[in-house]
Amino acid sequence: MTARLDAQMAFLTEACKLKSVDRATLLCDGSRRENSGEHSWHLALYALTLAEHAPQGVDINRVIRMLLLHDLVEIDAGDAPIFGTHDPAATEADEQAAAARIFGLLPGDQGGELLALWQEFEANQTPDATFAKSLDRFQPPNQNLASGGGSWVEYNVDFDTVASKVGAKVAHGAPGLWDWIAPKIRAFFDARG
Repeated sequence: MTARLDAQMAFLTEACKLKSVDRATLLCDGSRRENSGEHSWHLALYALTLAEHAPQGVDINRVIRMLLLHDLVEIDAGDAPIFGTHDPAATEADEQAAAARIFGLLPGDQGGELLALWQEFEANQTPDATFAKSLDRFQPPNQNLASGGGSWVEYNVDFDTVASKVGAKVAHGAPGLWDWIAPKIRAFFDARG
């Protein structure tokens, strides 16, 4: 039991580093950038709160677990902002290596289970993963709207860019959420001219 608990605590101590990874998205009040630990917690709360908008058959408990784990790889790989420029293949390779290392800190059975859940999220093919990915794309636009544009202003994007890079993923797993936010995003960009 001691070795198992030692491994679990090593993982939990390592996971604390996620709080030091800054993201491009500002907090809703615009006061500072959110960190990836805050983002993961907020997404779990999104899933809990918006569960009724999930497609039939989605297991919200699994979605919450995915969302709590989904960005742990950023401890090693860093955040790759959706509107930033980066090499997707290199980012994927970095994240895969990070996942193997970080989940490998856990006892084998537990690490394997959490790694499989992370891989399911990344593959975005099951109903649970698709809804989780949709929420991951739905949260930042809400924060950008609340903060006066946030990363949209910083990256100088327009509605069409947001719709293609964010909207398509939100609509894929949670069409009602995209239908709700798309007019708000369009109104923001229309007001900016």
